[in-house]
Amino acid sequence: MTVATQQELVERIWERDGTVWTGSDEDRWLGWLDEPKRMRERAGEIVEFATRARSGFDTFVLLGMGGSSLAPEVLKRTFGAQQLHVLDTTHPAMIRHAEKSLDLSKTMFIVSSKSGGTLETLSHFEYFWEKTGGHGDQFIAITDPGSSLEQLAKARGMRVFAGEPTIGGRYSALSPFGIVPAALMAIDIERLLEGGERMAEACRRQANPGLQLGLQLGERWREGRDKVCITETEGNFGLWAEQLIAESTGKQGRGLVPAPGESPDGPDRQPADVQLGDPLEIGAEFFRWEFAVAVAGAILEINPFDQPDVQAAKDKTKEVLSSGEDPRPEPAGSLDELLARAEPPNYIGIQAFIDPMRERELQSLIDRGHKTGCVVTHGLGPRYLHSTGQLHKGGPPTGLFVQVVDETGEEIPIPGQDFGFGRLIRAQAEGDYRSLRERGRPIVRVRLEDL
Repeated sequence: MTVATQQELVERIWERDGTVWTGSDEDRWLGWLDEPKRMRERAGEIVEFATRARSGFDTFVLLGMGGSSLAPEVLKRTFGAQQLHVLDTTHPAMIRHAEKSLDLSKTMFIVSSKSGGTLETLSHFEYFWEKTGGHGDQFIAITDPGSSLEQLAKARGMRVFAGEPTIGGRYSALSPFGIVPAALMAIDIERLLEGGERMAEACRRQANPGLQLGLQLGERWREGRDKVCITETEGNFGLWAEQLIAESTGKQGRGLVPAPGESPDGPDRQPADVQLGDPLEIGAEFFRWEFAVAVAGAILEINPFDQPDVQAAKDKTKEVLSSGEDPRPEPAGSLDELLARAEPPNYIGIQAFIDPMRERELQSLIDRGHKTGCVVTHGLGPRYLHSTGQLHKGGPPTGLFVQVVDETGEEIPIPGQDFGFGRLIRAQAEGDYRSLRERGRPIVRVRLEDL
């Protein structure tokens, strides 16, 4: 791509020209370009609220999935914030752990969902609303204007922070979905947003940082280097970048496969550095990667702002739940045979519907995967359904998938539902398994205890 063509691409992105990609509805989803500046105008109000909240509560629990949870999780890890906990699993063991380890009377809950209809988040909301006795001043909501969550929150006397409707979830790190939790963690959001705004300005110029990263991602994809080996950071920046890359590019049988912490040495791999000398520069880094993935989407000739295959697993889950079926996922297929056929450009995707406290027990399986010479990625369910799930179903047909399940233990009822958290996570595992099988994607299922 010539320098003139590169500059034209940058200008067209800032002009909201959807034909940079596919010309469908991309122009409707570019609000993230202006969000750092918009949010700086709201920073005073948010800081004032957060300061009051921290004087009244010791702990904050974010109830959210995907784009609503991953930026706050990475911010928590980057700044070592102990007062925020992110609950993005439906596993009963983690629900029990949260309830036992927290003083619920001194905890504020952040109910975060752009659509306002996220099943996992609403289930968590109803559970803790009942457990705490339902006090509106103990809960806040972050959601897009007009959502059902906004209506419910207002009816319950909760403070509502409105999201920007022209931003998709994975592009929402510098919107209220990332910034309100950051303020509650006492992170200097003024400086964080200042970095984001500075990077946004830099990404208007020729040979800008976001453009250069995006060109690298896209051009190396053209060379067959579709595994993006993201530099591991103390704050696990790759956990957020994973969703941004996978959900944005993994469609129409093509896509970039994010592989945080994996070695970049290999014919199907490329390195991708995270530039984060100062933790407060994460605002700039969020924007740089957002712009880069938009540029890469133009090279891949896909719409980086939709997620056509994400709904598939949700629909399968609803199908299982509405049938009255209570699936008990059993081992299926041969792990040995799956791994025996693995060679680059395959990648091995481990999908673990397990208690997050047991994540380290996956290491032996990860090590076995590495012996094949393939990139190995792993994600916790149902979190990954809102992150890399789009890539697994709509991306390149090179994934070999291993679903891992464990015993969910005693059931925990969900208020207002005829199923509990245990049945829900089992239905999610079964729904995604069926969805991948229907697409002809190779998948086996194993028990965590058998690894």
